[in-house]
Amino acid sequence: MTGIILALDQGTTSSRAMLFDASLTVLALDQEEFPQHFPASGWVEHDPEDLWRTTLNTARRALEKARLSARDIAAIGIANQRETVIVWERHSGKPIHNAIVWQDRRTADVCAKLREDGAEPLITARTGLLSDPYFSGTKIAWILDHVPGARAAAEAGQLACGTVDCFLLWRLTGGRVHATDATNASRTLLYDIHRGAWDEELLRLLRVPAALLPEVMDCATRFGETEADLLGGSIAVCGIAGDQQAATIGQACFEPGMVKSTYGTGCFAVLNTGRSAVASQNKLLTTIAYRLDGRTTYALEGSIFVAGAAVQWLRDALKVIETADQSGDLADTADPGQDVILVPAFTGLGAPHWDPEARGALFGLTRATGPRELARAALEAVCFQTRDLIEAMRKDWRDGSQTMLRVDGGMVASSWTMQRLADMLDAPVDRPMILETTALGAAWLAGRSAGVWPDEEGFSRLWRLEKRFLPQMSAESRDVKLQAWSRAIARLRYQPG
Repeated sequence: MTGIILALDQGTTSSRAMLFDASLTVLALDQEEFPQHFPASGWVEHDPEDLWRTTLNTARRALEKARLSARDIAAIGIANQRETVIVWERHSGKPIHNAIVWQDRRTADVCAKLREDGAEPLITARTGLLSDPYFSGTKIAWILDHVPGARAAAEAGQLACGTVDCFLLWRLTGGRVHATDATNASRTLLYDIHRGAWDEELLRLLRVPAALLPEVMDCATRFGETEADLLGGSIAVCGIAGDQQAATIGQACFEPGMVKSTYGTGCFAVLNTGRSAVASQNKLLTTIAYRLDGRTTYALEGSIFVAGAAVQWLRDALKVIETADQSGDLADTADPGQDVILVPAFTGLGAPHWDPEARGALFGLTRATGPRELARAALEAVCFQTRDLIEAMRKDWRDGSQTMLRVDGGMVASSWTMQRLADMLDAPVDRPMILETTALGAAWLAGRSAGVWPDEEGFSRLWRLEKRFLPQMSAESRDVKLQAWSRAIARLRYQPG
């Protein structure tokens, strides 16, 4: 057998391995969860050994399920949770501290100080990002400052650091390759997305020694070869991208104006802006969508902190549903006369508001409000927040073309939610046949480099639509709902005095 790609999708709560053949058929899938660590309020960590162990385990089991060996695999592609960062010893490969996860807020005071000192305009101009603990740079500095001897060791070149893809690549290649791709580099606060290089001024500002950092490579290129004893033979690693960029690729969003929106615990919408790095005037992020053959394609990105997590809240905290998939059926039978609005700002508001101090609220409750109305409010909140993101993107992206929205992630299985999303956006919403778009994107990058799959145009022709949701709600009804959402946001963010 030839033309088979192994995709390693290392996520925030689990690691997955998927095998695709040249026709995009999934031959096998394996997934394994790993523990989350919360050492203090607002802190989130992973044991890097858990990330490595589960990645290797799932790869081995996927090969076993498909009855394949290393010689059957043309290449490996990696997608990873972005911004999560690891520092390890070069001589041993051993991490010196747990990975600090993208959700972690421990460096909020450092980021606030950077803003107070007037450094954010420089950071945004070079990286397209904001001064926020979400990103990797301040996390690296925190580890160097809090592990005894780490800063001196880093400056002496004895340590290496990187995002999760970089750590996995190091382990897969037996420490021979210390590299990352342009999409992951673009999320560190340290990488100039315009020059395509680590920025010396930002390294000094965030106190990160250059000796720590990996080489930055294209997303589809030959990164290195795996150690033969890991998977029963050596396999080339030929593709890497951060998870949201990998999903953008997996959705074949190669044309400027195309948008993918991934609905998991949170929601991440990415708009392809082509060769233009569009500076947002609406609190969106400017980032690298992908870099192929030395050419960078840029994107605007907006993040919603709570999407599927709102449904989990109904299930786990309020216990008004038993399973997440009940929410759509409940919402469909909700009382149309009740305008219950949930603003799920459990950990603040993301784009385009960026209000970390905001907290969640319910509006419009009556004595008749019950599980049906709460389910509808939770699902509609995702649609309202997406509308806010898309409207911000439309304001920033002024080329006059209609955005095309392709969706993926666990929540998109709910047809009720996707129909309501189309109604709120007043635009079509496309759900693909293959929902595992993150793994698919990583696989395509590897397959492109290895000569298994075609170029962007050819891959776009392979993309398959499962269902297109068209707007059905009247303009009057939509306006009533959007106005209620806007009032709720305004009330939540009002600060008296």
